[in-house]
Amino acid sequence: MKLFRLLEKQECTVVDPFWSRYISLIKDVVIPYQWDILNDRIPESEPSHAIDNFRIAAGDMKGRFYGQVFQDSDVFKWLEAVGNVLMLERNEVLEEKADSVIDIIVRAQQPDGYLNTYFIIEEPDKRWTNVLECHELYCAGHFIEGAVAYYLATGKEKVYQAALKLADHIDSVFGPEEGKLHGYPGHQEIEIALLKLYDVSGRKRYLELAQYFIDTRGTNHFFEKEFDERGRECFWTKEKMEEPNQRYNQFPYSYYNQFHKPVREQNRAVGHAVRGVYMYTAMADLAVRINDEELFAAGKAIWNNIVGRQLYITGGIGATHSGEAFTGDYDLPNDTNYSETCASIGLIFFAQKMLQAEADGVYGDVMEQALYNTILGGMNYDGNRFFYVNPLAVVPEACEYNTERSHVKPERQKWFACACCPPNIARFIAGLWRYVYTARGNKVYVHLYIGNESSIKLRTAY
Repeated sequence: MKLFRLLEKQECTVVDPFWSRYISLIKDVVIPYQWDILNDRIPESEPSHAIDNFRIAAGDMKGRFYGQVFQDSDVFKWLEAVGNVLMLERNEVLEEKADSVIDIIVRAQQPDGYLNTYFIIEEPDKRWTNVLECHELYCAGHFIEGAVAYYLATGKEKVYQAALKLADHIDSVFGPEEGKLHGYPGHQEIEIALLKLYDVSGRKRYLELAQYFIDTRGTNHFFEKEFDERGRECFWTKEKMEEPNQRYNQFPYSYYNQFHKPVREQNRAVGHAVRGVYMYTAMADLAVRINDEELFAAGKAIWNNIVGRQLYITGGIGATHSGEAFTGDYDLPNDTNYSETCASIGLIFFAQKMLQAEADGVYGDVMEQALYNTILGGMNYDGNRFFYVNPLAVVPEACEYNTERSHVKPERQKWFACACCPPNIARFIAGLWRYVYTARGNKVYVHLYIGNESSIKLRTAY
């Protein structure tokens, strides 16, 4: 398998009348705005409470956990956005904000490395008992990604050491060995993060753990077993269920979470779109690292299915609001379309990792589709209003009286109860330079036509 190298810090700097303005907007407006949101300082917006959750978990204040079970991830993606911006230019004001929240996060982290404010505050005796629904590994992945970005930008060790401690804890809990949980994440993300942490630390066990999560998925009955052990209760509804995640009855929950088959046997995109593309990204990344032709072929088949049969002209994916999911071939309605902003960001992650194995123009074309349409459309020009979903047609009145369109907001929002998309946009645009080129041997391949100043290391052999 050919290896095309992704660019490293300072090899490419975006210098472009259009995109430089957006990168400055992220630094000067979006990151400070989201900092205020995370600290509940924006009037009449959806409350976050995310940083207060960490203060409570750290013992700095009293209170109950508030928000989605994955609320921590909003803070972690914000931290990654700060790290990506600081890779371009150091900024004392942003570093001071980031250092202050890192101090709180480190105080909240448990002695064994565990970090998740919902379980620390509300149910400390139920850690790792609902891996399917409760996003502990998802949040851990975003923390590791944020920590790596901030460490690479600043060289500051505190958050990096906390990430290592968390990864070591996860490695002590999950794996093939007797006494460990033989499971894998409900919401994929940790796989991407562990591979990044491996690159920085050189600790092979992180690569092996990422591979374990991918290789084990769909090969056992882990989720069914933990479902029985917790009394067959759904976390979200607190009701007894016949099977886990029964909220989405149009397809089996194993499809919703992409464990209906072992990953090497999967050949089309199914289920929750963001979970899917995060997993496909990790599959492609791992396949190149370990020279696994079978794993790459599975990823390529899924890529072809998405691009050939399940992709909107805008680069949006995930056609239905029920499960935020892929549906079937060519089922691409305009007005009920979901196309979550995060899903298009994940699609670009997937495309970039596929570019490590082959220099095919289709990957850059799809990145460009998603970038200029769904991702930019997900944020207003001023950087303080956001779309979660991105349909191609909207009748504002129908969003109020038609339940099939109730997920659509006719106007961008200040924030969301489930606010995964705004900080995802921030971290992605801040790191846009990573997606412009790849290199192999003495050649450089252009994937996005964006003005830049670059000094790329060429290598004669791989």
